[in-house]
Amino acid sequence: MSSEDNRKLVRRFIEKVNERDYEALDDLLAPDFVRHCQATPDVDVRSSQDFKQFDRTSRESFPDQRIVIDRLIAEGDFVACWCRYLGTQRGPMGPLPASGKQVDVDFGGCFRVANGRLAEAWVTWDNVTLLKQLGHLPAPQPS
Repeated sequence: MSSEDNRKLVRRFIEKVNERDYEALDDLLAPDFVRHCQATPDVDVRSSQDFKQFDRTSRESFPDQRIVIDRLIAEGDFVACWCRYLGTQRGPMGPLPASGKQVDVDFGGCFRVANGRLAEAWVTWDNVTLLKQLGHLPAPQPS
């Protein structure tokens, strides 16, 4: 596949995640898809099925979650993205209760394509900003 084909694959993946079209993800993700993310160290995604379950669980906290692509850059088998994650916390997030607040945070990612499917992803974002927007971290107090 060309770099442009790989860009289109990532764009289609994000569209299908936004649409909650889990059946379409079967054609976009390798069966042994792996997601790496230091921001969520307890989340272990080692298959396309794991990813779909991860997304379903995330939607329990943020039912209106949406990803907006700002940039997609492709080179060879890799596609880098800079995106925004938007959503309203309507359910608990781990031990944190639903805040009802909206979040709008930037995140970066890199995807590896193999055999026409997404085989691997690395994702990162600023958890402090996310938790502050949700009201789960107090603002620093003036000295």
